[in-house]
Amino acid sequence: MNLDKNKENAIAFYRAAYEGNPKQAIDLYVGEQYIQHNPDVADGLPGFINYFDRMKEEYPDKTIEFVRCIAEGDLVALHTHQIWPGNDQYVTMDFFRFDKNGKICEHWDSIQQIPEKSANPNTMY
Repeated sequence: MNLDKNKENAIAFYRAAYEGNPKQAIDLYVGEQYIQHNPDVADGLPGFINYFDRMKEEYPDKTIEFVRCIAEGDLVALHTHQIWPGNDQYVTMDFFRFDKNGKICEHWDSIQQIPEKSANPNTMY
């Protein structure tokens, strides 16, 4: 496994899909299967494309910052800061599994809205 290449590909995949190019993301970075664990996205490639096409249409001005990226074995973890319309902010942690050919084949994530007030002065990212 090429950990640096997997990290680059996970970021490029996520960026392409998030910015409204899910088909391109799949064509470039996904293997023969894609297992989805996010309960808001249907399993498989059509579900992925439909979800991100809908997000582009409904929220064209959303932005994403990749805060950190960690790779180990066949997994890559991304920690992101997302800003949606109305300054609605989220922190996400996404995990991607890569197949033996260096293609993404599985995804898990956790999303948390950034609250207006915090009990501490630290950011969530």
